Amino acid sequence: MSEWRPTDCHAHTRHSDGRLTVAELVDRAASLGVRPSVSDHMSRAVAKGVRSLDAVDAYLDDVERYPVLRGGEFCWHDSLWRDLSAETVRRFTHRLGSLHAVQLPDGSYVRAFTPHLPAGLTPAAYMDAHVASLERLAGEMPVDILSHPAIAPPAIHHVPLEERWTEQLEERAVRALAAAGIAFELSNRYPVHERLVRRAHAAGVRFSLGSDGHTREQVADIVRPLALARHIGVREEDLYDPERHGSRTGFYDAAWRRGASGVTSGPFA
Repeated sequence: MSEWRPTDCHAHTRHSDGRLTVAELVDRAASLGVRPSVSDHMSRAVAKGVRSLDAVDAYLDDVERYPVLRGGEFCWHDSLWRDLSAETVRRFTHRLGSLHAVQLPDGSYVRAFTPHLPAGLTPAAYMDAHVASLERLAGEMPVDILSHPAIAPPAIHHVPLEERWTEQLEERAVRALAAAGIAFELSNRYPVHERLVRRAHAAGVRFSLGSDGHTREQVADIVRPLALARHIGVREEDLYDPERHGSRTGFYDAAWRRGASGVTSGPFA
């Protein structure tokens, strides 16, 4: 294994709603001493996302041309992740699951970017639905990372994170991620409070670093997430890295890779 460098497991390009090409993203990360990944939106629910099975294959065809980890950010509430063939899934080095919408008890969904909550839905009730949806994501989605766990509609941003997340909700979320073996993203774009991070660390949940970058200034900016990880005592080599820790996609399965046109090394070889 080469000398450790921080890995940005979550960044976007023009394949979805980012502003950089893949080549520009790779160059930007290199300038900051960060190992990059391209993790564009893979969802029919995202207007500028990769929205079809053919588009997913075309995305992978392009990203495979570059020395970069090949991720994908999938919406739990959208079915595209369920429709991919095993062969296509194995082309990803890692996958992220996102709660861009949560399901309410009546079966309806609330999107993470909606400016107003439905009538009668309190911030506490929204958070209960958020964690219930997180539990379902952890039980259903074969992903490696939960993206931006603290994402929430602007309508509840006035509630401090430490109040929004009760300790009971934290325990439920951490238990679900630990049972599924899904990493908790320390997001530069959507910071999370230290109490929840410490609870996840105590439960043995792995962490990943994610800029969730869309612009040149944002991509590979993982200074704050890395500082938080170090502050709570996470060893650098324990931060999630698909090449070091593997992936649920099957990309790093040795038997499969030996049969995939003789490919036996990762994207940074």
